[in-house]
Amino acid sequence: MPTLLYLHGFRSSPQSAKARATAQRVQQLNQAREAAGQPPIRWLCPQLPPSPREAIDLCLQLLAGERGSSLGLIGSSLGGFYATYLAHTLQARAALLNPAVDPARDLAAFIGVHTAWHDPALRFEFTAAHVQQLHALEVGDVRCAVPDPQHYLVIIAQGDEVLDWREMAARYRGAQCTVLPGGDHALSDYAQRHLHAVLHWCLHGAV
Repeated sequence: MPTLLYLHGFRSSPQSAKARATAQRVQQLNQAREAAGQPPIRWLCPQLPPSPREAIDLCLQLLAGERGSSLGLIGSSLGGFYATYLAHTLQARAALLNPAVDPARDLAAFIGVHTAWHDPALRFEFTAAHVQQLHALEVGDVRCAVPDPQHYLVIIAQGDEVLDWREMAARYRGAQCTVLPGGDHALSDYAQRHLHAVLHWCLHGAV
């Protein structure tokens, strides 16, 4: 049974547009797979805790030893950083959507209390300890190209208003990268233009 794990970004949730579009498409694929007598895709899209270490521990618990070619990862922004760590650790494929390259540096300015994008009533604290946890999850030197770039499909928008597209392209040099002219951090056209390629990559063409 193939497993697909979606990792959302900072302040985001499984209610993001990209997560919901992916979940809907996986549901459609599973209906077709059931009709064909194939095992379903195991879909995982947890609400990640503010602590990076706890977020990774939660993912590893949910995966329950899953690794290698039966596992596909999708990560958006900070979730792309997490997916990089998991792909490296578990030798799995990952599709990264405007992935954060150096979140310890970038999020150091955001220490404090925040609200969640999709539920303003939900508040959480991001701490200096969380920044140090991000450092511990770096795969190699974040200023250099990522090891084993063949594990990654990367979609990068030059119009990203949050992250530097040049830094993303340099970090994932050697990966299967698509650099989009324009676009935005949220990849607003994800469902229409990129979702099929993401699932094709993560599921080794079984879409």
